[in-house]
Amino acid sequence: MKPTNASRRGFLRNSAQVSMLGTLGTMGLLGAAPAQAAVSDYKALVCLYLFGGNDGNNLIVPLDANRYAKYNSARSAAGLALSTSAKTLLAGRSAMLQATPNPVQQAFGFHYGLPEIDALFGQGEVAAVLNVGNLRQPLTKAQYAAGTGVPPQLFSHPDQTLQNQAGSPAGAGTGWGGRLLDVLGSGGRLDAVSVGAGGLFVEGGSVHGNRLPESGRLGLAGMTFWPQAEADTRRAALRQILASENPNLIANAANKALLQGMDLVNDLAAADSASPLATVFPGYSLGAQLKTVARLIRQRAAQGPGRQVYFVSIGGFDTHGGQAFQQWDVLHRVSESMAAFQLAMTEIGTRNSVTTFTMSDFGRTLLANSGGTDHGWGNHHLVIGGAVKGGLYGAFPDYTLGGPDDATGRGVWIPQFSNQQFGATLGRWFGADPDALAGQVFKNELGKFAMTDLGFMG
Repeated sequence: MKPTNASRRGFLRNSAQVSMLGTLGTMGLLGAAPAQAAVSDYKALVCLYLFGGNDGNNLIVPLDANRYAKYNSARSAAGLALSTSAKTLLAGRSAMLQATPNPVQQAFGFHYGLPEIDALFGQGEVAAVLNVGNLRQPLTKAQYAAGTGVPPQLFSHPDQTLQNQAGSPAGAGTGWGGRLLDVLGSGGRLDAVSVGAGGLFVEGGSVHGNRLPESGRLGLAGMTFWPQAEADTRRAALRQILASENPNLIANAANKALLQGMDLVNDLAAADSASPLATVFPGYSLGAQLKTVARLIRQRAAQGPGRQVYFVSIGGFDTHGGQAFQQWDVLHRVSESMAAFQLAMTEIGTRNSVTTFTMSDFGRTLLANSGGTDHGWGNHHLVIGGAVKGGLYGAFPDYTLGGPDDATGRGVWIPQFSNQQFGATLGRWFGADPDALAGQVFKNELGKFAMTDLGFMG
């Protein structure tokens, strides 16, 4: 690094930036070295958020004659219907439906932007959980029409994004990933991390999240003197100043946040100084985010038992127009990035210890408009990892416009599974017991659903 002669004002300004990037609001998390978690092994959950409302109707397409005919009727005129003959739908597969009272054999195919995901499905490492969404309780169309138990602010991007990550239609100041860490008692500096965009998902009540840039690197300006002894002296002096108690509560909190930020910089530098991963990640944003997550997982898993939650994201899913190209463009980035991430998990020996899952604002309407689709409700999610019991969970809607599964007449699917059921299934694998899931993580809501474990985790 080049020597730096930063002014005092510039030094303080840049120091504050480090504090905000890495540690603002993290004082309960970063105060000490990683603590031994109240668990006997290492596991991580990675939330891959698809901003904008991914069209699950094209993510995975049912190929039984009845549904596929209705699907084509609703989408062909707008050029959005996928098919194996046009090579816009990957070769058909068949799987027995699980977590449903009618476990029939279901034919289906993945969007052609997902060849790597399709290959992982063939290896038994992908579960497609069908028609999941924001619910307060099990809901029928008659109840929806009467306004009974309907979640608030449906079809709104910001509201549904917050509610999905909170794991509650009532909203919350915490995310269900962070609350899982609250329950399990993990205490490391990098146990709750969002990379790139911030995510409520990683924010707990006592465990607070860190937001890192895609590169996973932070620096502290004014500390790059030469010789190194001079830099070390200045760093030690700053630490001594920040560690002193200040009678001003705000100043005291800011000092402690910056002090903890300096510890975080050291942690990230240690991860960065390790030998590079052999796995090659795609060069776009999502690939960079997942590469950073892989590096941090390698560092943390080597320390022994513990739990981590991560939040990564990709935008571009609000496809009111131009969907035929746009959805392929973002989905192929998801597929390639996830394939690289799974290879990295194998490389570092954590393939069975790390599970990635998708969430999105909402699904989209089956009925197309001119080249796109509108905001919907129930959606299909993917769960990926070595501990996943691959297959199809739940059932596709019957695809009848105005039918019993359609809330509005445009193919807005009333979810059959709630976000709470989806999250609780992951939470059980993560180590939370049923009482903690029902009483703390998804308080007062999970118990309204008869099935609290959908079975897609080993």
